[in-house]
Amino acid sequence: MTVALHHADSGGDGPPLVLSGSLGSTLEMWRPQMAALTERFRVVRVDHRGHGGSPVPAGPYRIADLAGDALALLDALGLDRVAWCGLSMGGMVGMYLGSAAGHRLTSLTLCCTSAHFPDPTSWRDRIAAVTAGGTAPIADTVVARWFTPRWAAAHPSEVATAAAMVAGTPAAGYLASCQAIEAWDHRDQLPAVEVPTLVIAGSADLSTPVEPHSRTIVDGIPGSRLEVLDAAHLATIERADEATALIAAHARI
Repeated sequence: MTVALHHADSGGDGPPLVLSGSLGSTLEMWRPQMAALTERFRVVRVDHRGHGGSPVPAGPYRIADLAGDALALLDALGLDRVAWCGLSMGGMVGMYLGSAAGHRLTSLTLCCTSAHFPDPTSWRDRIAAVTAGGTAPIADTVVARWFTPRWAAAHPSEVATAAAMVAGTPAAGYLASCQAIEAWDHRDQLPAVEVPTLVIAGSADLSTPVEPHSRTIVDGIPGSRLEVLDAAHLATIERADEATALIAAHARI
């Protein structure tokens, strides 16, 4: 059963562009993109189920569940087709939509994401940690992988804001989403994605490094292309201007 996602709709007159974020984030992670993108697009930012202001249904979740929520939101907003930009878990939702509901997309931008995690150990460890203590104790460790050390040292307020997002994510929603990612394997479905696809990666991304994660996606989706930014996992924040320019150019296809 789908849930009604909390979202923010810029209501602009431009073509619709959906921004879907990472595990442990809220729609506020896209603030660096908003000024530039709202000049050209109707920007819809979403909170995944279990995150931000969205409902927290019982888990475990599957990426298909998150994709179903997204389609229900598009229907509620009267949006037949949208450009989709997703980072990390939002990119997984985008891949699912691209293969299962490609007729609803005009383009697909996949940022710092993966079609599969061969070793589930880290997800099982995180599931155990959140089960034991909630999201607050893991927030600093998670965010330490989101940014390069040099950038983090120069931007302490942004790092603190990111950590607060993770710590503020309901434990039940975070846990159920981890279970979705642990079970995620979309490699066999990548050739079914027929919409124009851009993959944005971070050269210092420890969570979804270019090899093998970005490379697997680019090799699997016909005609897709790869852009690598000098950043860690949240490249859309660390290299906001470059990422925004790439997102905007591709969404105009």
